[in-house]
Parts: sequence; C-alpha cells; structure tokens
Amino acid sequence: MNLAQDFQPHGLPIREYLLVGLTAAVLTFLFTGLIRRFALRWGAVAHPRQRDVHTVPIPRLGGVAMYLGVCGGMLLAHQLPALRRGFEYTFDPTAVMIGGGMIVLIGMLDDRFELDSLTKLAGQTTCAGILVLFGLQWIIVWVPWGGDDSVGSTLILDQNQGAILTVLLVLTMVNAMNFVDGLDGLAAGVGFISAAATCAFSLHLLNESGGDVNNYAPAMIAATLAGACLGFLPHNFQPAKIFMGDSGSMLIGLMMAAASTSASGRVLGPDGTDTVALLSPLLVVAAVLFVPLLDLLMAVVRRTRKGLSPFHADKMHLHHRLLEIGHSQRRAVLLIYLWAAVLAFGTVALTLFEGYAVVWVMGFGLLIALIVSAVPRLRAR
Repeated sequence: MNLAQDFQPHGLPIREYLLVGLTAAVLTFLFTGLIRRFALRWGAVAHPRQRDVHTVPIPRLGGVAMYLGVCGGMLLAHQLPALRRGFEYTFDPTAVMIGGGMIVLIGMLDDRFELDSLTKLAGQTTCAGILVLFGLQWIIVWVPWGGDDSVGSTLILDQNQGAILTVLLVLTMVNAMNFVDGLDGLAAGVGFISAAATCAFSLHLLNESGGDVNNYAPAMIAATLAGACLGFLPHNFQPAKIFMGDSGSMLIGLMMAAASTSASGRVLGPDGTDTVALLSPLLVVAAVLFVPLLDLLMAVVRRTRKGLSPFHADKMHLHHRLLEIGHSQRRAVLLIYLWAAVLAFGTVALTLFEGYAVVWVMGFGLLIALIVSAVPRLRAR
C-alpha cells in the first residue's frame, strides 16, 4: 500500500482524531465522578494550606480519570484502520500508556501520602526512561551555528545524547505543569491548549509528509491528552469539585513532552534558507510550553536566590501574581488561557501560513493580553 497516495491533504484522518479526542473527553468526564468518590474514601484530599487558594478540603486523584480517558482514546485509535499505523510503525503510543500509567501511580501515592521531592524526582526519571526504552527520544536537533548558510545546522544525536535530552525535557515539563497547577482549571486548560496546538502542528507535518507513518503518533498522543483535559475541566473549573493532583499534572507534563518529542525530535529541516520553516518544530515546542516553563524558570531563580530548594513551595507563581494585582480566580485563569492560546496557536499559524499578517495578528493578541492583564493595576492608579 502506498501511504503517500493513501493520505494526501484531502484525506487526512481529521475526523478520526476528533473522534479519539471526543472519546477521551467523554470517558474522562464519566470516570471523574467515580474517582472523586474513591479519593474521598481513600483519604486523598487536599486540605487548605497557607499557600493554597482554596478554603475547603477537596479530593484529588483527578489524574487517574484523565489517564483512563487517554487509554480509552488510544484503544479506540488502535481499532480505527486510519490510525492503526500509529501503533504498527512506532511504539510511541505504547510508551506513553506505560510511562503515563507509571507516573500516575507515583502521583496517586503523592496525592495520598505526600512523597518527598527526591522520591518524586526518581520516579519521574524512571518514567522518562520508559519512553526512551521504547524509542521515544530526540534524534535531530537544530542549532544556530555551522552549516553552509546563515540558518545554522542540524545535529544528529546518538542514543545517549538523545536519551539525556529526552529525560531532561520530561523532567522539565512534568515539574513545570506541576508548578502551574495552582488555580481551579488552570493546568487542565493550559494542557488542553498546548495539546490542541501540538495536534494541529502534527497534522500539518502529516500533511506535508504525504502521510509519513512517523507523524501519526504525535497527533494521537496530543488528541487524547486534549480530550482528557477537556473532559476534566467541567469538574475542575472554579469552583472545583476535584483536583487533578500530581497524578494529573505530571501526566500532562509527560504526555506533552512525549508529543513534542515525537513530533519534532525526528524532523529534518527543509532545504534552502527558509528560517521559519526550518525552526518551526522547535518554535512550536517552545511556544506551547512557554507559560509553564516561564513559571518554572521564575520559581527556580526566585527560590535559589533566597538559598532555598527549587522545590520549596511558595505563593509567588504567575497565577498568584495575577490574583495579587486584583484579578479574580476565574479571570486569572482565563488570562493565562489567553496568553497560552495566542503563543501556541500563533506559532502554529506561522508554520501553516506565509506572510507578515500572522505576525501582526499574533503581536496584536499579545498586546491585548498584556493590557487586560494590567487592567486592575491601571485602575488602582
């Protein structure tokens, strides 16, 4: 069978991906109620602390329902002839289900027993190693030096280098999403936006490659994650009935790292001097992960400057700062959604369309987001 002829642009399996995402959303929504009851009986409950925003005890373990939704979406994809190639030619989806199951289990234990940071870090590294063992790792990386022209060169990584880079990305993303999870609906919404943008970019790669089997898996991973986050949001948006806990935030981080690696870690830049086209995989990865990574970087710098551990909890995250200048919880969450959406989908649009119009629209969106974010402080003056 000629894959290139079977899936030309007009034949992209978009409906199948939507069905998979919708299935993950529905299953997550249905399972969340059951998991909430289990969390209450097991004692996995978040009691209010000084740094917390909520004022009443709320059950955790929402990540378990999200993982069940992801597995349901993956199993459906495996039964669809159009998407089965994502399992037949790569182990990426299998790696995500096994590594994701392991990290959800670690998160469950933390949600119930409050594991120390070193134990969680060891568990996160193990889960990243599972992805690498299944072959889900970076192989190609663009660098801004060398080459015959002004757009840099492409490095081919060996197994050790690719494994180290993949583990570092997983650890960074897992902890970044963990740090972001501080307001009702925040991590789930940012996860949905990031996953949807990654899925759109992966479909673009699938289109441009004429149906390359390597590009089925990242769209599948991103679609199921987007569906799981969307299905969890009705239970988690302010006022939340259940938190996703570390089991959910770490699952989002691992799946985002996996989808980004699967989509961009094996992409060779095109011939010529089209810098935007050459950088598009890295630009998309950086954009969809910008908000959680910025929050993580600021937290690490802030805490280390005070002589504290990078994992020392405080109340100075981006969402806390928005609350401090006068935004309500819902408005702060929606503002971070806006920032994430403009950056993620704006960058994806740069890879889909040519011309400066996209840059102007993206810049205008960022300006609007900045103005709206500063409105309470401007009123105070």
